[in-house]
Amino acid sequence: GLDADQIARATLESVAENTSDAVVAPLFWGAVAGLPGLLGYRAVNTLDAMVGYRNPRYRNFGWAAARLDDLANWLPARLAGALATALAPLVDGTPEAAARAVAEQAPAHPSPNGGVVEAAFAGALGVTLGGRNTYDGVTEDRGELGHGPAPTPADLARGVRLADAVGLGSAAIAVA
Repeated sequence: GLDADQIARATLESVAENTSDAVVAPLFWGAVAGLPGLLGYRAVNTLDAMVGYRNPRYRNFGWAAARLDDLANWLPARLAGALATALAPLVDGTPEAAARAVAEQAPAHPSPNGGVVEAAFAGALGVTLGGRNTYDGVTEDRGELGHGPAPTPADLARGVRLADAVGLGSAAIAVA
């Protein structure tokens, strides 16, 4: 039931968070602790994706997976946010707008790490992400991130360029 602009918003939110979770964090943990660190991180992240949900079936185990994932992603998410902020000019944005969105709005997001990355991307792209979402009939407020208009499908290419740049930047840092 989403229109094209709502799909663009959801896509940009996913691109931002997955850039951190699937690119920056594994490179970070690989640089810090080698192959065991990279594989350990991916195991934690996958466990959170599989059972880290807040539902009765996984209540006694899923919370631990989710908190461990939050802990493992704390530094990498901030690195991804810092890179998105610094690289904002590559997508016709400003580091100031990205930094402002992170400082003012990231805490409104329910994820301690997702809010940082999504706010940085929103600010860098000059759009507003977040807001109200409905999952399986449950409406949740994820906080508004950014100070611009709602994204459109035209913003997707810029979002992917930013994600690519953040990935390359994190790879360079990991190698260093």
